[in-house]
Amino acid sequence: MYLADRRTTTGTAGRNPAPGRRAAVPATVFALGTVSLVTDVSSEMVSAVLPLYLVAGLGLSPLGFGLLDGLYNGVSALVRLVGGRLADRRDGGHKTVAVLGYGLSALCKPLLLAVHGVPLIGAVLAADRAGKGLRTAPRDAMISLACEPADRARAFGVHRAMDTAGALLGPLLAFLVLRTAAEGYDAVFTVSGCVAALGVLVLWLFVPARPSDPARLSDPAHPGRPTSPGNHASLSGPALPLRPTARTPLRDLLRRPKVRRLTACAVLLGLTTVSDSFLYLTLQRRLAVTEAWFPLLPLGTATAFLLLAVPLGAVADRFGRRRLFLCGHLALLGAYGLLLAPLGSSPAPAVAVLALHGTFYAATDGVLAAATADAVPPEIRGSGLAVVQTGQAAARFVCSIAFGAAWTAWGDRTALGAAATGLLVSAAASAVLLRPSPTDDPPEPAR
Repeated sequence: MYLADRRTTTGTAGRNPAPGRRAAVPATVFALGTVSLVTDVSSEMVSAVLPLYLVAGLGLSPLGFGLLDGLYNGVSALVRLVGGRLADRRDGGHKTVAVLGYGLSALCKPLLLAVHGVPLIGAVLAADRAGKGLRTAPRDAMISLACEPADRARAFGVHRAMDTAGALLGPLLAFLVLRTAAEGYDAVFTVSGCVAALGVLVLWLFVPARPSDPARLSDPAHPGRPTSPGNHASLSGPALPLRPTARTPLRDLLRRPKVRRLTACAVLLGLTTVSDSFLYLTLQRRLAVTEAWFPLLPLGTATAFLLLAVPLGAVADRFGRRRLFLCGHLALLGAYGLLLAPLGSSPAPAVAVLALHGTFYAATDGVLAAATADAVPPEIRGSGLAVVQTGQAAARFVCSIAFGAAWTAWGDRTALGAAATGLLVSAAASAVLLRPSPTDDPPEPAR
């Protein structure tokens, strides 16, 4: 697979594709997609049973679950900047940090077998999310550096589709384990740990340490001539590729208008994005779904995400990534509206809620990463992605705690109504923030 990736980056990505013809998705993207697929099988096995295990099994209140769920996501936010900065410090750093992140999460799955109290479970979940935080920005940086800039959203769509295939298989496998194993939850955690270890092995063996940046490999004026960004017409011979650096302070990243506005929008919208666990718990209570069938609820979201990630990525590349990002949040608003309406006994509204939830992810997850990559030069790509992702994750951490508190105080309908109102206001504000501005200059190479 490594040799295939080298052929892709130097042979295909280094040349301008023929007019009307799309460049092939690099092998690095497929390799990272395989890693994410395997890892998501492991992660979603745990995520599918965790809400019911904590609320029904351990008797945790909605507020307590909100605090734990917020911790689960908040720790990820705190370490994303660390992961991005470490990955940008040297050549090959993206893969090294990604391996550390995936490895830490894999180690946490067996630990769930040994802990039973809520504080200890919270500590293990925090470590697992720390691993996710470390790996996310370096992984996305490797994807963005391996593909043509004009095809980034489609490449992220391919990766997210493969990732979501794992999210689809994880709950199904958890359901089968719970139905057949005597010690259901312990069996789920055991199988999850074995699968996570396989994902780390695939990353170590098959993902190249230094995916090439196609934008850096060819001069638009002279196809095939190596060049560096901002130096398309060197008179002194081929320019050497720029080495990654982490000298740019984070405050300088936020001085870039595009990065600043993307981060502001990610925070605004994240503050009103109810976590998946709360959405499934709300749906389960509205439809009286039994404990045995609860792990299957994420399958609806994952199916829609899997089917739409690649097509919507292509749409974003063609018609605008920021526009599609906002449309995705309108789909989430539609899911909130259906949950607030009387669902009745028919399964159709539940299917619609899960389909809209999956559409939301397909239109926002990879699209936001592609839009961020457009705004940040390759040398600090990991740090730039981490800044935006940290803002979004921190906002969702606050939302989980606030939603759990509102549910405990006023009930799930009032809490969800407040979230829907906030999402509508945030989407309107984001539409204004994401308008093109004369100050939106193309990214310059870091000095």
